Amino acid sequence: MLENNGWKLERVKGSHHQFSHPDFSIVITVPHPRKDLKIGTLNQILKAAKLKH
Repeated sequence: MLENNGWKLERVKGSHHQFSHPDFSIVITVPHPRKDLKIGTLNQILKAAKLKH
């Protein structure tokens, strides 16, 4: 979902993927999807990525 909205995978550290976007000065860290994300974690990622208000 992040990559479809302009986010680029920058690096992988252990089981976490880190994404950056050219228009934002933040890095989004996403745990590797071994299992489903908890809804709260998903909402935090979407909010930080400016994909949810």
